Amino acid sequence: MKLITAVIKPFKLDEVREVLVAMGLHGMTATEVKGFGRQKGQSEMYRGAEYEISYLPKMKLEVVVTDDQVDQVVATIQNQARTGRIGDGKIFVTDCTEVVRIRTGETGIEAL
Repeated sequence: MKLITAVIKPFKLDEVREVLVAMGLHGMTATEVKGFGRQKGQSEMYRGAEYEISYLPKMKLEVVVTDDQVDQVVATIQNQARTGRIGDGKIFVTDCTEVVRIRTGETGIEAL
């Protein structure tokens, strides 16, 4: 199993979610986060004064999938979250050694 963590622009969340659900994914976690990458924030104007926004709002998606689903899920997130502009985000894939469903005690793939 793999844990896929994607950091994307907030307005892309619904598009990504809809396609992943249509693919048959049973669940995901979405968290509002703030961060910066190469763009290191951005400058904004408010009432004639310029100020710096150091951390930009993002959404962090986390989903655990079977090994055979990884490539398809990563490609789907990448295609749906891409705007072609700086700050589109990142996707991280890490090993997930165990999953336990708290309610039933099921483990591994059955717990997904």
